[in-house]
Amino acid sequence: MRTRRPTIPIRLRDIVIGGDAPVSVQSMTKTDTRDVRSTVRQIRNLADAGCDIVRVAVPDIEAAEALAAICRESPVPIVADIHFDHRLALAAIDSGVDGLRLNPGNITRREHLVRVVGRARERSVPIRIGVNGGSLPEDYRPEEPLPDRMVALAMEQVLLLEELDFRLIKVSLKVSDARATIDAYRLIAARIPYPLHLGVTEAGPPLTGAIRNALGIGILLNEGVGDTIRVSMSGDPLLEVEAGREILGSLHLASPGPRVVSCPTCGRTALDVPGISARVTEFLRTVKEPIRVAVMGCVVNGPGECRDADVGVAGGDGKVLLFRGGVFVRSVPAEAACDVLFEEIRAVLQRREFKHDNEQR
Repeated sequence: MRTRRPTIPIRLRDIVIGGDAPVSVQSMTKTDTRDVRSTVRQIRNLADAGCDIVRVAVPDIEAAEALAAICRESPVPIVADIHFDHRLALAAIDSGVDGLRLNPGNITRREHLVRVVGRARERSVPIRIGVNGGSLPEDYRPEEPLPDRMVALAMEQVLLLEELDFRLIKVSLKVSDARATIDAYRLIAARIPYPLHLGVTEAGPPLTGAIRNALGIGILLNEGVGDTIRVSMSGDPLLEVEAGREILGSLHLASPGPRVVSCPTCGRTALDVPGISARVTEFLRTVKEPIRVAVMGCVVNGPGECRDADVGVAGGDGKVLLFRGGVFVRSVPAEAACDVLFEEIRAVLQRREFKHDNEQR
């Protein structure tokens, strides 16, 4: 993996983006922002899942004013997503948001942007220039490739903010095509010193969205490009956070947290690997401590994977071989596999907690 691209850091509440700060994970609420209670509940759920920053839609002035209560109760920084009406951006800043996302394709009057930038400067509120391929003006350099058009529009906005003596900037260049996304970020990474927010937008339902984003985000991060990410997909935003954290963990850019290793199964499989691994994954959903659990369907690769895990089972002939700390412990009936795994996982976590407490004394 290449050295991380150097950037000018910005701060959203207690989260630093860029510089040598860890790559952060973002998501977006899918509630009606005007419904403060539901929106705060979803924000807290996202934060519990490991989300660092949450963006909320601001479709009208009622939503902008609701942000005051939402920001007070949110455990993570809040970014207001603004389209078309600059007055919503002004109201969002006054409500205490930690950041703005503006789309230069639909806020076109310079004087409106000047007002927003002035207010953001007063409150030290960073602005993300969010260019989406789907919202580019049709007549904007139509003869050029899409990545070049996106970068050109973003650069116009960057230069405008710099002219206004504003540098609390991050940039995103999103499109539903992973290759075009990668090309666009590579182009702009060489031209600006500001943090980049990565993502493949309108990426589709969970499986499709996860794959497209893993490709687009993962390739760029592996090249040292990118400071904060969102895995966009249609569905539960908790899945976006889980996928984002998995991408970072897979590239060793963050603690992987719990990790379930399970075999794809084949004709030798003598264990309900999909069912058990799904139950184990759900069991570990709220665990933040790194722990590796192996669920293997036979004794070909099973023992080897289990020896690399904190806890593992390998199935065969109506029973499973239980491994703890890479060492075979005993065999148990296959129907008891989940209960035994849960018991062993709890024991591992309790031992670690006990050791940590003793070290703190």
